[in-house]
Amino acid sequence: MLLRKLFRTLWKYKAQFISMVIMVALGIGVFLGFNVEWYSLEINTKEVYDATGFADYRIYSDKGFSPEDLDAVKGIAGVEDATRFLSLDVSVKDSSDTLALTVSENMAVSGVLVTAGEPYSAEDPDGFWLSDSYAKANGISLGDPLTLSYQAITVSGTVKGLVKSGEYLICLPDTNQMMPDYDTYGFVYISPAMLDRSVPALYKMMVGSLYHQINVKSSLDKPAFVAAADKALGSTRLVLSKGETVSWAEAQGEVNEGKTMASILPVLFLAIAILTMVTTMHRICASEKTQIGTFKALGFKDRRILVHYSAYALIIGLLGALLGIAVGYGLGWFIMNPDGAMATYIDVPSWKLYAPAFTWVVIAGIIAFLTLIGFLSVRKMLQGTAADALRPYSPKRMKHLRFEETKRFKRLGFGTKWNLRDCVRHKSRSLMTLFGIIGCMVLLVGGIGMKDTMDAFLDVFFEKAINYATRVNLDEKNMTLEEGKALASSLDGDWAASRAVQIGDKGYTLEIYAITHDKVRFADTEMKIIPLSDEGAYICSRIARDFRLKAGDELSFTPYDGNESYTVPVAGVLDSMTEGIFMTDAFADRIGLTYKVSSVFTDAAEIPDDPHILNRQSKQSIMDSFDIFMDLMNKMIWLLVIAAVILGIVVLYNLGIMSYTERYREMATLKVVGFRDSKIGRLLISQNLWLTVLGILIGIPAGVGILRYLLDALASEYELKLVLGLPTWLVSILLTFGVSLLVGLMVARKNRHIDMVAALKTSE
Repeated sequence: MLLRKLFRTLWKYKAQFISMVIMVALGIGVFLGFNVEWYSLEINTKEVYDATGFADYRIYSDKGFSPEDLDAVKGIAGVEDATRFLSLDVSVKDSSDTLALTVSENMAVSGVLVTAGEPYSAEDPDGFWLSDSYAKANGISLGDPLTLSYQAITVSGTVKGLVKSGEYLICLPDTNQMMPDYDTYGFVYISPAMLDRSVPALYKMMVGSLYHQINVKSSLDKPAFVAAADKALGSTRLVLSKGETVSWAEAQGEVNEGKTMASILPVLFLAIAILTMVTTMHRICASEKTQIGTFKALGFKDRRILVHYSAYALIIGLLGALLGIAVGYGLGWFIMNPDGAMATYIDVPSWKLYAPAFTWVVIAGIIAFLTLIGFLSVRKMLQGTAADALRPYSPKRMKHLRFEETKRFKRLGFGTKWNLRDCVRHKSRSLMTLFGIIGCMVLLVGGIGMKDTMDAFLDVFFEKAINYATRVNLDEKNMTLEEGKALASSLDGDWAASRAVQIGDKGYTLEIYAITHDKVRFADTEMKIIPLSDEGAYICSRIARDFRLKAGDELSFTPYDGNESYTVPVAGVLDSMTEGIFMTDAFADRIGLTYKVSSVFTDAAEIPDDPHILNRQSKQSIMDSFDIFMDLMNKMIWLLVIAAVILGIVVLYNLGIMSYTERYREMATLKVVGFRDSKIGRLLISQNLWLTVLGILIGIPAGVGILRYLLDALASEYELKLVLGLPTWLVSILLTFGVSLLVGLMVARKNRHIDMVAALKTSE
């Protein structure tokens, strides 16, 4: 009997049950989805790092490292293994593509994971182990010939393997490009034997060691390792930890971003679901009070009645959890599939989905908590005797409030008074409605506002700051400063030099610019384009924040591979893609800093062949990578907008039906005394609109606050500035109003079916 009663009650309150299942599913789905995203990314990337022996530290030197240097590093206590390492951008013959030519003497450190073809061989004289993503994008197969060139050196052979590498997990040519573009850039490994065969003996005599990097696996912390490495090598070298490399820092940044998102959005959805559940179960149990009293009068034990009605909450929890798990894995797959958003950015061999163990504990806890809510709601109705339980539920008797005695209140219309009293009488329902509207507004402002912010960022840094057509990268090691300047002059371009420097115990990039053709521009912290002064050095916002510096302060830095130390005035703070220091060539000359030209920025239609040119990078290729990035971001924004609309509709409809049920007798009375259906409908809609206005007023600053927090937590490396355009405000407000009005109209239509006789003959 009770089982049939269970299904009849579920059908009777189907709107509330369906909406609650959807709310629980959304909450659990968003919670599980974001946690699946970061945890799967962590495991999938770790598999590549472990399989390829990703290095903990990288030691750099312009002069190169000898085998004796390698032995000295290996002799450091705490060093597990090390290898001499070469990574050099080279050109692909008969194309404009660039590959990072890579050699690791010891493949146990910074090696490869072969996904197809032959195993890697250190003695192979003519084999290429090519990035499988680059090969796929360019239609290259195993056994195909490949010819690479660097200055006058040509390296030829056949593709013998397709590989992944932890060193190129995020394969970017430089920091100006945010997304990989395997159509034009990738990486390739060759053996030390092939390097020796391909490089002429005369060239080796001129440049010395070809290996300008030692990669090290060590458990030492960075200060201890740097001190030991400097002592072993006899001089200060640039040392970067894995946390300062793009492949590790950006991947871990994505993991941390996922954790941050998993700690914010799911909380919003779960909080709304749980709070709405409290209100809904209380109202359903109140409506069932007479039935509960009948069961009690017929001799049913309190425990059996408790189990029966608690089952409603348990069913909501179980159905919501099952649907939520499907939603969560679907969300995770949307982001983490081989053709999805993350795979465009991070290059791993497989995208398997994993959920952290604690998520299952949390989901089980949510189900148990929802069941407890149902249990407590029923237990309250069972208090007293069977006769007490048989009496219909009577809302708490309301006393006249002080503001109801004011002249201003008495001058209000009937509808306004009625709705105000109802809001005060049913505070929990009103607060839940308000909370749902605030949540909807927060998601809309946060999602669409992120697009405004990124659009402003792209406009400043890639439309205004990049004022050149092509960036030409030069072989600064094998050319003089005068040759570099002459090449820049022949291309009618501006030029830049780059040096690695140390501030405190951390490495940064020092960039020196000669701007005479307005090809490169810089933005201050207000996102305004400013010229560089010759009166000091400029620092990026991250350095200013980390070292608490501002314009007028002094900054000290030490270039690597040298004993000089410089103290310079800070001329200003810039927002920049590069975490570093910036100065003009005139200021660099004044302080006696040595440098060589590394890049030329030009609009020249044709770039002549020159042995000093390493490769070319067009502005369009950079912008194309951002188009991919923005496409991914737009998908995420659409997800947030859809989630906001679903959240608003489900919460408002559920609470609207509850309001309709609670005021059923009142509306029947209004119909009896002559109120038309349209008038009663306007009364119902107006209350929703009041709460909508209040929710929007609260939701706007709440959305801005959460967006600002997300920008600081998720995108600090891009130095984004919060920007919200007028369309964002209008769309967010109008969409929230639209959802509220739509739900209000759906609920208002129900008053046409009020049975006045049945409603008014019930006993109070």
